[in-house]
Amino acid sequence: MSRLLLNRRAFLRAAGTLTAGGMLAACRGLPLGSAPLHLALISDVHLLPSEGALSGLQRALDHIHQQRPAVQAILNAGDSILDALQTPESEVVAEWAAFNQTMQAGTDLPIYSVIGNHDVWGWGLAEPTLAGNPRYGKAWAIEALGLPGPYYAFALGEWQFYALDSTHRPTLEAGDPYGDMPYTGRLDDTQFEWLKQQLAQSDPERPVAILSHIPILSAGELLDGGNEASGNWLVPGAWVHIDARRLVELFHQHPNVRLCLSGHSHQHERLEYLGVTYVSGGAICGKWWMGDYMHFPPVYVLLDLAPDGTSQSRFVDYNAQG
Repeated sequence: MSRLLLNRRAFLRAAGTLTAGGMLAACRGLPLGSAPLHLALISDVHLLPSEGALSGLQRALDHIHQQRPAVQAILNAGDSILDALQTPESEVVAEWAAFNQTMQAGTDLPIYSVIGNHDVWGWGLAEPTLAGNPRYGKAWAIEALGLPGPYYAFALGEWQFYALDSTHRPTLEAGDPYGDMPYTGRLDDTQFEWLKQQLAQSDPERPVAILSHIPILSAGELLDGGNEASGNWLVPGAWVHIDARRLVELFHQHPNVRLCLSGHSHQHERLEYLGVTYVSGGAICGKWWMGDYMHFPPVYVLLDLAPDGTSQSRFVDYNAQG
């Protein structure tokens, strides 16, 4: 199984001449208070300029705006566009333009985004000259999403958030069965040290949420592909954070870390481990705009985050009737 190819020939792809405008990530916080935060988590939009995808995203945004209590902000867990890893520049221009225009027209809510693996341009293209292009790698996604950097901190109400960059070059041994993957799920050492410092300086009474694209922990990813075919579980580091052990240990040292939110798997799950709740948010696109993925329909997640660090999550099928 490969998340890289995505059956891309099955999609209606439009090249066009759209220009991808940057979407400003709202870095202003919401007011402090005793009421819960009401947020929407979207992930894996995989938008392309086709009618089905554009109308699907608009339908999801309309559904979010109809919720009561009203949603106060949107968390975007990445893979905003169909694919940049292996896609020519002209097509990526059209994808980012479609995403930004739909989001800007469809909502005025603050949006906090992270970079998904399919938002990284060119890592899967065998063109040596691309490395000199200023859009190469994550630079394009940072600009298109209006991010302050590949990772950053922000506050909403009583909660402190850390938005992480979980897509990095792999460090695989020769002959590894997943050696063709151009990325793996992890933090580089610089980012990990930044997160350690941030948590050490954080108010221990203020609950912390982590937002990443690739899950730090996931049970569902065991079943995504033939990971048991060898007679042993072999789950790729591109599916789940390969550095999960050191992150779990870090979180255990800081009991105010209460929630980890992610996307990537196109599955929705909620699991509890050592006092931390891990929520995988499914996918707005489901199976890349072709129905359900592994029995999971296209969804977003409604989050209620209380000032005491407790949280509730509800997966919402925005196509369901009634």
